[in-house]
Parts: sequence; structure tokens; C-alpha cells
Amino acid sequence: MQVLFFRQCTMKRNRVGKYIAPAIILFVAILFVAKFGRPAILKAYVQTGIGNCRTMPLLCIIPEKELVNPEIDKAYLQELLPYTFPGIEISIPKGFTVIKGEVTRIYYKRKKYTAKSPAIYLLYQKPNFFINLFPQLQKQGIENNYEFVNRTMHAQFINIDNLTDTFFVIMKSAFTPNLGEQKNIKMVKFKTSDKKGFITYNLAPSENYFDCDAISDDDAFFKIYIKDEGARLDLDKVLAIISTLKTSNILDTPK
Repeated sequence: MQVLFFRQCTMKRNRVGKYIAPAIILFVAILFVAKFGRPAILKAYVQTGIGNCRTMPLLCIIPEKELVNPEIDKAYLQELLPYTFPGIEISIPKGFTVIKGEVTRIYYKRKKYTAKSPAIYLLYQKPNFFINLFPQLQKQGIENNYEFVNRTMHAQFINIDNLTDTFFVIMKSAFTPNLGEQKNIKMVKFKTSDKKGFITYNLAPSENYFDCDAISDDDAFFKIYIKDEGARLDLDKVLAIISTLKTSNILDTPK
């Protein structure tokens, strides 16, 4: 199984850690039982390696509503600071450390985000990135980045029936960064004039978490992970931040 390993860099281009959540070697172990096709066996492997709906509620939540062309607070947009990275242009609130992620090799490894202050982590991938990474999914009708993310976000442990279901449940766990106490997490789907995607979030009195997966009309993929210490943001403000997101024309610096 091919998976991702990320390197992060700040505006000063310092390496500050690795991107994305768990390395799931479990999927490789599942392959040898795939021929049996028994949902109970597949669920047992996922439960042993990751968890279930009780121990990891993320594995069973799906979007509770869709926000279509949500109203954006234009006054709030004036408070944001513009940032430009290879692949990404976005405006961010003052007081947040901004960290850009990039793929460095094919491998999954668990690594916590290292910033201790309020931080926003960004990732950009070109159209068809996930299809190129997992070409076998085209046999399952997955043709682009949005279909991959949509299938991942709708995956549920309780609905595991075959190997493909299992794959997407595992990807959901691996795809989603730390969101704090999972019993409070929620997910919404959004659609605007130029992008669509999902926001998985957890609002708490002292610290909020937002994991935003956005896909542009041309199938470019963006991930925005927000660690909001001080609980300054809410869903409306995060949607305003997403509204500023677009592809930049700056090329990656040759390594």
C-alpha cells in the first residue's frame, strides 16, 4: 500500500515536523484475509489496529449538513493577512504560525504537529493526486480528488462490508489530524462557487480544532489544519478563511 509522508516548512522554510495522522500498516495485514470477504473479520482487524465507533468516534461520523454558498463576513476578511506558498494563496488571522506541508516520499508515519502556539498547517496537491497514488481505485469508480475525499469522509466502521470499505475507513483515520477529545467532533460539507469539501472540527472552551479538506473546481486538493489555542475561531470564520484559498503560480524550489 502506498501512503504519504510529509515535510513541513514555515515562511522561513524551517523543517518543523511531519504532516498527517497515523501510519496504518494494518491495511497490509488485512490483505491476506480479503479473499474471505467477511465483514466481521475486516471489522475485527480495524478495531484491533485503530478502534471502533466508541473508542474513535471519527470512524463513524459523517457530514451532518451541507453548507451551500455560506455567507462570508467581508469585514472579517479585512482582518486577515495574505500568505503565498508554492501551490497555495490564502489569508490567515493574525497571531497564527503558518506552516506549509509537502510530500517528500511514499510512506506513512505518525507524527504530531509540533507548533505549541496557535498554528495553521497547509497542504496542496495537484489534480488527480489521489488517483495517481492509488490507481486501483478507478475500478471502484473513484476518478478524481473530490471523489476520493468524499468517499473517505463518508466511510464508517459500522458499514464495513468489503476490502474497499475497510480501505476508506483506514484512510479516514490516517487522513485526519488530532482533533482533541473526539466525543465532541462534528463534520459538515460545504460548497461554494469555486470549491467544495469537508470540515471536521471540535469546539472547546479553551482550544478549537479544524481539519478542512477543500477541492477546487479544477480538482486541486487543499488541506487546512487549524490548531486554535484560545478558541478565537468558529465555523463561520473558518469558512471565511477557506474562501480566500486559491492556487498560486509559485513553483516549488528545486530540492
